[in-house]
Amino acid sequence: MKKAIILAITGAAAISLAACGENSRTQTEQAANAIAADAAATTRNASDDVEAATARALNSAENSLDRAGQKLDNAADRLDAHADRAGEKIDHSLDRAGDKIRNGADDARQATGNALVRAGENVRR
Repeated sequence: MKKAIILAITGAAAISLAACGENSRTQTEQAANAIAADAAATTRNASDDVEAATARALNSAENSLDRAGQKLDNAADRLDAHADRAGEKIDHSLDRAGDKIRNGADDARQATGNALVRAGENVRR
């Protein structure tokens, strides 16, 4: 009877261990699945973070280039305005110089005419 009880207890222990082994295996599989899911989520999050950082960097670079382009446009506009004003000043100065040359020529013509008239009067006398 002792042997039967020991055999029964040993059988029960073996069944218990087998059940524990299956339970442990299930828990190990679940833990491995959870770790894999966590690793996948972490990888996805890291990838999303890299994408977001890249997008921010590209947007920042694009904005910087836009601002630089606008500054160049503004500088070109200022140069155009200065060139226009310089051209207007040159035109005005050339107009004044032309007027002075014309007036000088008129004065010289008048003086020459007067001198010829005087010379003619002197010849007649």
